[in-house]
Amino acid sequence: MIMVQSFSKLREDMQNVNIEMFCGCDLYDGKWFYDPQGPSYTNSSCPIITQMQNCQGNGRPDKDYENWRWKPSQCALRRFDAKKFLELMRGKTLAFIGDSVARNQMESMVEVPKNRGNRRMHRWYFKSTSVMIVRVWSSWLVRQTSEKFDFAPEGVTKLHLDAPDDNLMQLIPKFDVIVLSSGHWFAKQSVYVLNNEIVGGQLWWPDRSRPMKVNNVDAFGISVETILSALVTHPNYTGLTIVRSFSPDHYEGGAWNTGGSCTGKVKPLATDELVENGFTSIMHKKQVMGFELAVKKAMNKSKLRMMDITKVFGYRHDGHPGPYRSPDPNKITKVGPDGKPPPQDCLHWCMPGPVDTWNELVLEIIRRDFEGHQNFP
Repeated sequence: MIMVQSFSKLREDMQNVNIEMFCGCDLYDGKWFYDPQGPSYTNSSCPIITQMQNCQGNGRPDKDYENWRWKPSQCALRRFDAKKFLELMRGKTLAFIGDSVARNQMESMVEVPKNRGNRRMHRWYFKSTSVMIVRVWSSWLVRQTSEKFDFAPEGVTKLHLDAPDDNLMQLIPKFDVIVLSSGHWFAKQSVYVLNNEIVGGQLWWPDRSRPMKVNNVDAFGISVETILSALVTHPNYTGLTIVRSFSPDHYEGGAWNTGGSCTGKVKPLATDELVENGFTSIMHKKQVMGFELAVKKAMNKSKLRMMDITKVFGYRHDGHPGPYRSPDPNKITKVGPDGKPPPQDCLHWCMPGPVDTWNELVLEIIRRDFEGHQNFP
């Protein structure tokens, strides 16, 4: 049995690193409260929402999940203020880098449909303040190849855990603020290469007689250290990197492909209802360890901050699309006669919804860094 360090103990250990609680109040100690004012946009006013996250447009019958907001215990967290954000970022570029959950966060910030980029890198330009917002797809954040390598055949993705994503690193000097996230793709099939040697794999390990040195959780931790170390030692990067911690899913009764469900969740969990998820906890722990190791290697003038949303969002089992993933009027949304739930998404977040809090936190971290370490009044 693997003993998973509790969130409370882990947060004690994190006090001595650059977690974004070092100035002012701890942004991640607080509670969710119901705000009757509701969100600042609707699913119909934001034209770039991915259809699978357009929960109201897909027929979700309840709506209160849009109204719960996060309140730190010792300070205020204001709603996202687009004007304030653009003024702080004047003449700068912010990049969301990661997988589809990073895209989910980017779509929560950008409401204009004009994309000046391509499929791998989307760009939105705000002429009034010369601000560029960019989304870069990098599912693992490290180098990946598909060619045959040792006993791993062609076609299976090889992750070189000790080398950052080459295509991504070419772009880094162009960015002033980076919001970085990853983790969930380590559940997908891949081969792990470290020091030019195959050391493990996920959903792939053909020779059971060979001991596997690195599993997917370890691989994630190594990848975090690799990409962050590359950023804090990059000779031409002096920006602010915000690492969004592992986003919890809420599949109950199974995984995403084995009957897991979040159907019928209509409000956040109460404090005494939160049950620690072992996989989420250990992924979070590995991510923080990778972060801490990278901090010790810092050589350039860039800054590294952790946006620690994992426990905060553990309460929000109500914020996922669930079975409301498409506008198909004939989709199945109820448990079948065999007792099995319909296919559903308990990983991504509805928009509007809890994910909007992430950009409120991003704005506060940027404000603290650019203006000084004061709280909002």
